[in-house]
Amino acid sequence: MIKQAIIPLAGLGTRLLPLTSVFAKELLPINGKPGLEYIINECIDAGIKEIIFIISKRKMMIKKYFYNDKFYKDLIKKKKDPRVIEEYKKILKFRKMIKFVYQNKPKGTGDAVLKTKKLIKDKYFLMLLPDDLIIKKNCSKSMISSHKRYKSSVMASMSVNKKSVSRWGIYKLDKKLNKTDYLISDVIEKPDLKNAPSNKAVIGRYILPRSIFTKLKTTKPSKGGEIHITDAIQALIKDNEKFIAHHFSGKYLDCGTMNGYINSTLEINKL
Repeated sequence: MIKQAIIPLAGLGTRLLPLTSVFAKELLPINGKPGLEYIINECIDAGIKEIIFIISKRKMMIKKYFYNDKFYKDLIKKKKDPRVIEEYKKILKFRKMIKFVYQNKPKGTGDAVLKTKKLIKDKYFLMLLPDDLIIKKNCSKSMISSHKRYKSSVMASMSVNKKSVSRWGIYKLDKKLNKTDYLISDVIEKPDLKNAPSNKAVIGRYILPRSIFTKLKTTKPSKGGEIHITDAIQALIKDNEKFIAHHFSGKYLDCGTMNGYINSTLEINKL
């Protein structure tokens, strides 16, 4: 059973400047609700009991969002607005699930995952990247079903334009297991078009084994000078750890760019 999820939130958000010069990108509203709340709700609906946020000192705004009790109490005392009361109850519900760890230097997703080592209790855990929203169907829930079926690590996958493979981690697929799941024989971080093994990309949902922490300790920085989670995953695959690419059926929204952020609001507004 997957009970814990981690969400890396320490990134600088430079693709959403100038908004992110003063505001955490994960709290930017998407159709009237912070983008981070869509990720939290996906976790809750998938049966997750604890969520670990990886933040930095410059992203303390995220922690304050869940610990702004005086603001709510004073407002409720003054106005007794039912909507404000409901919002505060929701925040308190979320807060019971959340723990915080810190990544104060932006060393990559692999380094962010390593910061959670002491808090992860079980053999497998879920990781969600907040720039990637998947709507209409709960991707995490369907991945957990595949994990239960095959007793292995699972990563979300979708086909991307071949010309854009250098933006993604790209899979080399092995055996087809069913309509949605494939064994992975390799994963390469941001390959050029010539060296890309396919156009099947890693999307920001992962069910990872606790054994990945051992690999991350010795994983060296690569593309962009960062420690990439895909390099540690590749090392586990070489050690015969089973990883599955799960072709999800929900709609993918990229919230990490300005155009993607605007489009996400438009798409969610249609639901």
